[in-house]
Amino acid sequence: MAIDALVKPLLQIAILRGLKPLQITEIARRAERIIYRPGDTIIEEDCIGDAAVLIVSGDAVRMSGPDHSGSPEPVAPGSLVGEMAMLVESIHSSTVVARGNVKALRLKRSEMLLQMEQDPTLADHFLERITGRLKVLAEDLRAVNRTFDQASASMQLH
Repeated sequence: MAIDALVKPLLQIAILRGLKPLQITEIARRAERIIYRPGDTIIEEDCIGDAAVLIVSGDAVRMSGPDHSGSPEPVAPGSLVGEMAMLVESIHSSTVVARGNVKALRLKRSEMLLQMEQDPTLADHFLERITGRLKVLAEDLRAVNRTFDQASASMQLH
């Protein structure tokens, strides 16, 4: 697969948006190209991950995880699964399985850490992205708390 074909799907990943083209190209260069066969597990719930997996093409499904409906849920090409595993040791919260042949890129944590050592602005970028997500989560939790407080106050009045 030509490097340009690898860079294009990386440009669509939210956590990578805003990186310089050279940084994205280097991520693509370091990525492990892999083909999963039908039935292969791409990531497995409750297992420690060492990489995020970008589904480039093919048919993959989520078999378990948070808010899972019970039936296989399609994972579209362009999806990044196990995202945090490329940055920190983490346990996968879902199982994703190849239903057909799936071309993918594995963004290994060891390679990402080496790249961040060589380019500290990459580490700064990820820190900003994750901090932004945590701020949104904190605000969502505050909103839920306000709703509970209002409901509790309303129940006390009745």
